[in-house]
Amino acid sequence: MNVGSIIDASLLATTFTTLFVIMDPAGTIPVFLALTGSYSKADQRRAAIQATVTSFGVILLFAVLGQYILRFLQISMESLQLSGGVLLFLVAMELLMGNGGTEPDTGDRNVNVALVPLGTPLLAGPGAIVAVMVSVNQGDSTVPGWGAVIVAVVLMHLVMWATMRFSVELARFLGTGGVMILTKISGLLLAAIATQMIMNGVFAFIQTSREAGAI
Repeated sequence: MNVGSIIDASLLATTFTTLFVIMDPAGTIPVFLALTGSYSKADQRRAAIQATVTSFGVILLFAVLGQYILRFLQISMESLQLSGGVLLFLVAMELLMGNGGTEPDTGDRNVNVALVPLGTPLLAGPGAIVAVMVSVNQGDSTVPGWGAVIVAVVLMHLVMWATMRFSVELARFLGTGGVMILTKISGLLLAAIATQMIMNGVFAFIQTSREAGAI
């Protein structure tokens, strides 16, 4: 059987590259270390798996049902971008102005940071969700198209899991002081990412309104 009849290689490469740039594995390392700094090694490894599974589930859900979900709830993609940006910005403020330790003060100690904000919206953020939804449309809902998108998403999440999994060794090398420095740096970078996400949402809303003749 011809592989091309199952997977669109061009769409696979495009989707994977786009997700790699958006999800930024290297940039995830300091945030993961900051959010899981007080965890045991076993808990950090478990958090890496949980964050990966959460992100994969959210992205796959929106790939299959995204358009219908947003339409049913009457939510625009711009609103999704803005809300994701605000959530990430709040996390960034906790990292920058928190208790000074290696873990931000999330308020509720029972909150699993592997699910929120790591799994979503940091990994499965509006950018990644939109990218996958666009790729599905480009594949015209054909078997090769769906095969390319699913394989790209699986490969990308394997990369993200490996990145977070081996950040545990990086944490051991850096020590508490090094992780604290990375916490502040990651807070600054995350604030910039959140601001850009909010700006993109605002600009997209303005563009959409202009096209619709509302402004």
